Amino acid sequence: QVHIVESGGGLVQPGGSLRLSCVVSGGIFRLYVMAWYRQAPGKQRELVAGITDIGLPNYAESVKGRFAISRDSAKNTVYLQMNSLKPEDTAVYYCNAALGSISSWGQGTQVTVSS
Repeated sequence: QVHIVESGGGLVQPGGSLRLSCVVSGGIFRLYVMAWYRQAPGKQRELVAGITDIGLPNYAESVKGRFAISRDSAKNTVYLQMNSLKPEDTAVYYCNAALGSISSWGQGTQVTVSS
């Protein structure tokens, strides 16, 4: 069974940076398509960024040029580097691991962008 743990969230001022980490255990990390989603209060969960098993990234338009997703197979970890943060980036950020029809989620980490 896949187990996912996110970390790195917190309170940051507008324009600041955070790096989220997602550690995956219990599966074959290198095979997974990994992604970060977020859910703001009263809104649906949305895809922020994804990275394929061979390291190809994709981003939501709202974060292009500000966020960067990466993966380290030696550490079974995927990262989300978030720069130039805006108040509208405030949300709970969730890590997802997908392999075929199987999808696993972490518990989420809160990111709050506020002055």
